Amino acid sequence: MRVWFNRTFSSVYAAIGLIREADLENRFHLIYTNANPHATAARVAHEFFVEPTGLDNAAYIDWCLDFCREHKVDIFIPGRLSSELASTHARFAAQGTRVLSAASQEQLELIHDKARFYATTKLPGAPVAEFRVFENVDQFDTAYAELRARYPKLCVKPSRSVYGLGFAILDEERSSAALLLAGAEYHIGRDDMRRGLAELGQFRTMLLMEYLDGVEYSVDCVGDHGRLVCAVARKKPMKAGSGQLIDMRPDIMEASAELARIHGLNGVFNVQFREGDGKLHLLEINPRMSGGIGMACVAGPNLPYIALCGFADGFDKVTVPPVRDGIRVAELSSPAELTSVDLL
Repeated sequence: MRVWFNRTFSSVYAAIGLIREADLENRFHLIYTNANPHATAARVAHEFFVEPTGLDNAAYIDWCLDFCREHKVDIFIPGRLSSELASTHARFAAQGTRVLSAASQEQLELIHDKARFYATTKLPGAPVAEFRVFENVDQFDTAYAELRARYPKLCVKPSRSVYGLGFAILDEERSSAALLLAGAEYHIGRDDMRRGLAELGQFRTMLLMEYLDGVEYSVDCVGDHGRLVCAVARKKPMKAGSGQLIDMRPDIMEASAELARIHGLNGVFNVQFREGDGKLHLLEINPRMSGGIGMACVAGPNLPYIALCGFADGFDKVTVPPVRDGIRVAELSSPAELTSVDLL
């Protein structure tokens, strides 16, 4: 069975390696493509091809269709343009390729827009932290006055972002220069922030939120069109260097299952939670594999392999191993020579 991963996040390296490690019968032939000829996942895939650059969305989807036809792809697991490709399943099915999408295009677009996602999320066991939307300095001032009256510390983040880019805790005492020299990561001076917003005038949608100062949890999951098949929760340390703890809290499992049901989540996805004021709060859903997917799989279930087998054969034919709750995991790195293909 020929399975294709197109250009996606770096976690694809771990995912392909995990699938090959579990695929003792060599049933799956794994193909990876990327515009970067030195992509690390090229080392672990059975085949690697360089993607074209400069294509608009429609042209890229046409290229994907041609690639599936030319390489006889049975299952396509998209990373790049995953939202747009979620609405094109019928076009791929017509030529014999099944597309594994994390949700419908409508749900994926909702999940990627945190302002809309937060406003529509009703999760009593892990509510979203209180927030306000702002797109100019006047809205920021109003939102700040409202939230600061209730919470000792606030933070900002873009409505659309990955890797936590744009997130910052607002510091009322120090300037951004003082924070930089102090090595305070993910902090910005509140007054400097406000001056910058005033200079920008109108800008992309931002969120002002209560800052949650507790422990963060990352939950790697496998779903079957809204049913949570299995999940592994990792408790992140407040300080680096001590690894992460597998912590299968019942409230986290219940909240993850409810989110899977609400959004019809499918395949491998990730949910982030964080504690604040002694309560669990939802941060976000990542409708893709997380960067820590390898650590989660150390606890027992090989999540990428389970998701692929379930999609290929039906989850009634898949055995899910128990999770080794309470173990401590970490990710180790080692140097290697990169391989590459010749650019045409």
